[in-house]
Amino acid sequence: MKAVRMLLTFIFVIVGLFVLLAAGLYLFQDRVVFVPQRDFVITPDQVNLKWDDIYIEVGNGEKINGWFIPAPESSRENDTVKTVLFCHGNAGNISHRTFTLQFLHGLGVEVFIFDYRGYGQSGGTPSEQNLYEDTRAAYDWLLNEKGVAPENLYVLGRSLGGAPAIELVSQVPCGGVIVESSFSSAADIGNNMFPWLPAKLISRFKLDSVGKIGQLTCPVLVTHSPDDRLIPYEMGRALFEAAREPKTFIDLMGDHNERDYFESDLYINGLRQFMGLHAESSP
Repeated sequence: MKAVRMLLTFIFVIVGLFVLLAAGLYLFQDRVVFVPQRDFVITPDQVNLKWDDIYIEVGNGEKINGWFIPAPESSRENDTVKTVLFCHGNAGNISHRTFTLQFLHGLGVEVFIFDYRGYGQSGGTPSEQNLYEDTRAAYDWLLNEKGVAPENLYVLGRSLGGAPAIELVSQVPCGGVIVESSFSSAADIGNNMFPWLPAKLISRFKLDSVGKIGQLTCPVLVTHSPDDRLIPYEMGRALFEAAREPKTFIDLMGDHNERDYFESDLYINGLRQFMGLHAESSP
């Protein structure tokens, strides 16, 4: 009987710890999904980029902040300028993406990068719905304030940013969407991070990109690295397989937060071809 009681006690302790852990992840998972920083580490002028500091009104009287980087003068002289709306990942703020801004500017495009609510100089707090609303507000600003034609606008969503990018282009016209190093759904990424927990049951987020990407009618470019240790390569492939034609897949190189592929001709030429850019523009 003593052995039975000890076994039952052990089982109750294990179950209790499991329930406590699951409850903790349910209550505080927003701190895992959203990891914002308020302070900027750098501004575009420090890397010789011209920029406009933009504030856009969103819900509840709050404002989001973004940087608009004009295209190089050489691009404006000869071609129709293409615009990239950049939806960044879950950590930091827009200042942590300055290297990407330099890269995209070097391709000859203009870029608008913005912080979701709760990030950087944007007011409010982040949530799944706010991600979608903030991205739509950024899109509307480009069309209404900068006069960007939808067919010349390309939405780039990296990591977490893939979810609001896909949500946006499922509702509005654009030249195409670039989904970079992103995941299929919140439940899938939860199962990958915590395979011993019922991630689908305790997830407070959907972020169901794989369920939406098949609805898109614009061209789709998916990029992902086989070496990504944070978001599995298989999730990028799943997004690609679920998308309609026309679609393209490009293999990246390096781990999730490495950017060695910015030096890859395959990646550079793939972006140029996808956005209809001439090769003279060189990052």
